[in-house]
Amino acid sequence: MKLGMFMMPLHPPNRKAYETLQEDREAIILADRLGYSEAYVGEHVTDLAENITSCLMFLCSLAFNTHQIRLGSGTINMPNSHPAAIAAQVSMIDHLLQGRFIMGISPGGLMSDAEVFGNFGKNRLDMFVESIDMVLKIWSGDAPYDLEGNFFKVSTARTMIPEIGQGTILKPFQQPHPPIVVTAVAPFSKGVASAAARGWDPISANFLLPQWVKSHWPSYVEGCTKAQRPPDPAQWRVAKSIFVTDDDDALAKRYAHTSEGPYHFYFKQLIRKLVGFGGRANLFKADESIADDQITPDRVSSQLVIAGSVNKVVDEILAFREQVGDFGTLLYAGHDWLDPKLAKRSMTLMAEKVMPAVNAAIGAT
Repeated sequence: MKLGMFMMPLHPPNRKAYETLQEDREAIILADRLGYSEAYVGEHVTDLAENITSCLMFLCSLAFNTHQIRLGSGTINMPNSHPAAIAAQVSMIDHLLQGRFIMGISPGGLMSDAEVFGNFGKNRLDMFVESIDMVLKIWSGDAPYDLEGNFFKVSTARTMIPEIGQGTILKPFQQPHPPIVVTAVAPFSKGVASAAARGWDPISANFLLPQWVKSHWPSYVEGCTKAQRPPDPAQWRVAKSIFVTDDDDALAKRYAHTSEGPYHFYFKQLIRKLVGFGGRANLFKADESIADDQITPDRVSSQLVIAGSVNKVVDEILAFREQVGDFGTLLYAGHDWLDPKLAKRSMTLMAEKVMPAVNAAIGAT
């Protein structure tokens, strides 16, 4: 099993943006040094707590500060931009990274972003599909393109000067295009099946109960079968919030499961967005009879954050894998560095102690 990282970093809104952006950069540079295989970064335009407004811009800032780690958009919110802009920007970063880029895409989940871009209340799933289809056609075709859908239009027919290169959009470094992944949030996700049928692979979100994570594998198998490609657990990525200490389980519990630490803040924000406004209380319920007001940060963080000393975390990861099934990459979820020393130590222990023990146990099994 590989170790990667997924960041939808939620920081207290009163923190200075330049400090949190530098902190998030430092986390990925550290992950690169520690041998993490890949790192994904999310984006939102209208959220002071999630203040990476463009994942592609942010990843570009890391292109020459990282060396082996693959960098992924986690995700590009397709309806909020134009397909031509996405095609050109992804091609550019793919060249800057010389093949170390992974393209994560989604319809976007923050409703205030949808509102500010004018697509709140529209069929954003249809916009998403039309957008990625146009991006792929731009990359596989030639100018002037002449693509027209219900939401977007792409053409340079009236203005191109082919002999000097004008009117042509750059194609990616990786051919035919970078690998594409999609985030999976909904239990029994139909989107996972549709994505797998198109040759794309899933990332299961870190804020899902194990039974909902488990439900993504049959959907992936369904889509792969439809596309007549073998479903490979190695291509399934699963994100998880994890905090590791050297030998202090009590400290880990306080930092990861109570209001003294950043994980509690993360789930407090997420619950407000997904339960209080988004109507997604089901994500946090093993039983639908549980009342929405019982979905609290204390309850959810204790359910969803693996925390403890190295041996305890190893045991809990193995138990989680036993629940959800085999998968190829465990994505360590990035959170606010309330205590930078503890945060860095956790990342280090995860790479140097936890994952070797997990892989040894899997091998022995």
